[in-house]
Amino acid sequence: MFFHSVNLWNLAFYVFMVFLATLGLWDVFFGFEENKCSMSYMFEYPEYQKIELPKKLAKRYPAYELYLYGEGSYAEEHKILPLTGIPVLFLPGNAGSYKQVRSIGSIALRKAEDIDFKYHFDFFSVNFNEELVALYGGSLQKQTKFVHECIKTILKLYKGQEFAPKSVAIIGHSMGGLVARALLTLKNFKHDLINLLITQATPHVAPVMPLDRFITDFYTTVNNYWILNARHINLTTLSVAGGFRDYQVRSGLTFLPKLSHHTSALSVVSSAVPKTWVSTDHLSIVWCKQLQLTTVRAFFDLIDADTKQITQNSKKKLSVLNHHFIRHPSKHFEENPAIISDLTGTSMWVPVKVSKWTYVAYNESEKIYFTFPLENHRKIYTHVYCQSTILQGVDLSWKAELLPTIKYLTLRLQDYPSLSHLVVYVPSVHGSKFVVDCEFFKKEKRYVQLPVTHLFSFGLSSRKVVLNTNGLYYNLELLNFGQIYQAFKINVVSKCSAVKEEITNIYRLHIPWSYEDSLTIAQAPSSTEISLKLHIAQPENDTHVALFKMYTSSDCRYEVTVKTSFSQILGQVVRFHGGALPAYVISNILLAYRGQLYSLFSTGCCLEYAAMLDKEAKPYKVDPFVIIIKFLLGYKWFKELWDVLLLPELDAVILTSQSMCFPLISLILFLFGTCTAYWSGLLSSASVRLLSSLWLALKRPSELPKDIKMISPDLPFLTIVLIIVSWTTCGALAILLSYLYYVFKVVHLQASLTTFKNSQPVNPKHSRRSEKKSNHHKDSSIHHLRLSANDAEDSLRMHSTVINLLTWIVLLSMPSLIYWLKNLRYYFKLNPDPCKPLAFILIPTMAILGNTYTVSIKSSKLLKTTSQFPLPLAVGVIAFGSAHLYRLPCFVFIPLLLHALCNFM
Repeated sequence: MFFHSVNLWNLAFYVFMVFLATLGLWDVFFGFEENKCSMSYMFEYPEYQKIELPKKLAKRYPAYELYLYGEGSYAEEHKILPLTGIPVLFLPGNAGSYKQVRSIGSIALRKAEDIDFKYHFDFFSVNFNEELVALYGGSLQKQTKFVHECIKTILKLYKGQEFAPKSVAIIGHSMGGLVARALLTLKNFKHDLINLLITQATPHVAPVMPLDRFITDFYTTVNNYWILNARHINLTTLSVAGGFRDYQVRSGLTFLPKLSHHTSALSVVSSAVPKTWVSTDHLSIVWCKQLQLTTVRAFFDLIDADTKQITQNSKKKLSVLNHHFIRHPSKHFEENPAIISDLTGTSMWVPVKVSKWTYVAYNESEKIYFTFPLENHRKIYTHVYCQSTILQGVDLSWKAELLPTIKYLTLRLQDYPSLSHLVVYVPSVHGSKFVVDCEFFKKEKRYVQLPVTHLFSFGLSSRKVVLNTNGLYYNLELLNFGQIYQAFKINVVSKCSAVKEEITNIYRLHIPWSYEDSLTIAQAPSSTEISLKLHIAQPENDTHVALFKMYTSSDCRYEVTVKTSFSQILGQVVRFHGGALPAYVISNILLAYRGQLYSLFSTGCCLEYAAMLDKEAKPYKVDPFVIIIKFLLGYKWFKELWDVLLLPELDAVILTSQSMCFPLISLILFLFGTCTAYWSGLLSSASVRLLSSLWLALKRPSELPKDIKMISPDLPFLTIVLIIVSWTTCGALAILLSYLYYVFKVVHLQASLTTFKNSQPVNPKHSRRSEKKSNHHKDSSIHHLRLSANDAEDSLRMHSTVINLLTWIVLLSMPSLIYWLKNLRYYFKLNPDPCKPLAFILIPTMAILGNTYTVSIKSSKLLKTTSQFPLPLAVGVIAFGSAHLYRLPCFVFIPLLLHALCNFM
């Protein structure tokens, strides 16, 4: 019956949209590199010592606890307080466990053992009872206040010690990082209680899914405070993102706001972190050995030798974080490195006059200085490049940079006009082989422009460059690549001549406006395919160009081809805008609902949902209004009028400020929404039929209602009970129960209609006579309406659409219900409850709609007005609900309420 109302072309369109959505989802959930993180292991059995909190505090926060991490003898020693180390507090995120501290705690303990416990860190962890704070924001403020009390409790554990700490360092995973930032917003919080904040996969910019207003209000409070008070916040902060493997929190959300006068914040993707160079998923970021080793090294370099605590020098803290997380010169950190080197001694000096030079050392026992005279080279070349496979020991310069298999240095000769020679120092290395390569080159021969292909080329065309200059280093400038919806595949083909040994090449995508570089290691000769896509769009005033850096071999030739990847473009759409899909689905359903109400008003019968979706759900009915409003908001007079009317900010404006808005995205999402609305309608209709069949199999067949009663005797009692449930427990629970009651009424009606049809004689003439008789009876007795088979079918069509709408409301309210059920042993009443106001209106509305039939409302004076409301509400859903999902039920209940009121007017 549902399929009969859709023609084959429309069905083909819906299947095609499912195919496109599948491509995008596949790219998001599977289109990334394999997990290259090494697992971190404990060398001794981990122990978590519960820290006793004051009784008042424990009573105020019965679900929360504070623990101290330890292993073996260390854990035994610290059962006797006070402590003597450096305190670090770990805050788990959404559904996170306090035991996640064990990875970094264990690595830090091993590091302390290596230096005979000259310094050591005490790792504390908060148990938030694995609360779902990414889905329900009502407990975020409570968590923040508890953490404040934990910090004060931790510092008391060090009282009386010679080097007692006055502050703690915080590591926050996921939402735990946001809670840490929120500490600064508390009225009685002293900022100097935190000396360092490191967040891992924390969505700082906006919530991943804004499912209630408490989450968005919390974000607004925190971000506004940090922006308005940036000059006064002296807290060094580092945000580490997981990269494309983390599909729960996209990396673009983790970047802290960049303010010109706020320089104590760094944001980086794990794939760009030196000595890490891997993408992590949302959970592995807390146990990834490479990343945790980098973090622990940074912690030990941050220690002040005088106070034996983390330094209070903000400049040093930022330097240490830059050294370990941004650009590593393959040297141990020095606060004031020596710029001038002493080259005296008995070492061998070897002059080199050629422009390209390679030195291979085997078990060298002598130090050698290779000198390159610069006077003649300046006349021909602009740059000098050197690379070495010695990853330990003395490096070429503090300007060098470490890569997975080499360390390299590039110098522009004109920056050093007074230098007469370049000296390469090769230390004596026993028992190993290493290679040092140097070459002078002209910039124009190694910096090659490669314009990317057009977005709508769909991978059918490509651009190619051939590199034949026998160079060690190439810089490909990717022109016109700076938007998040762009995605490409680069194919690098290396062809080498007479190579006996394996050659390693490194390909690096460098994004100059954000630290989101990614590296690919490939053996030559080979063909290597690399994905190119962005976490952060290029800022408007930024003139930098994305670079594809190639660290190559002089024995090989390279061909680089770039072409658009359509599947990855779809993946970017899903990654950046997938959360807005419910808004577009509901907008489509509202348009179909409008068509059904209007057909009932104009023709007296309700048409099929699928036919109305095909007829009414058109992008031009919604998108132009949003675009016009956004355009008018650019004028001061309209913006002032908008503010006078107390209207919220347009979601399209918010997306534009985050560089996430581009012309076709709304159209694409609307089409995806149409497809999802169709299949969800099919699912709801099929579910009703299946449940009615089960009902008939389990219970005696029922008949169509003889009298239509809008308010049955038990309806007021049921409504009052559900409202009491909402008030005393959880609003989402009451909404779910009301929804189940409504579905039960519809299933009962479907079962009655099926019984009626099965009991009718096959003779069509007799059927029509009985139908006319039924209709005559209906017309002659207005106050005692009788339901015919046609009326029942019309009612079921309308009920199927209403179930579709209500299903989305229930799904959007489920997170708070899950949170309430999970914490039921601590709190019987959810407070604050985001669904309670909605429940008070929706419960009686659903109760009345469950007893509503089309025959009882088709003559209503309110029906015409009701049929006009869904269209502006469908526009409002897109305008105000795509980035604020908690607003969607507010747009849905209005037409449902008017629909229910049609029974009385």
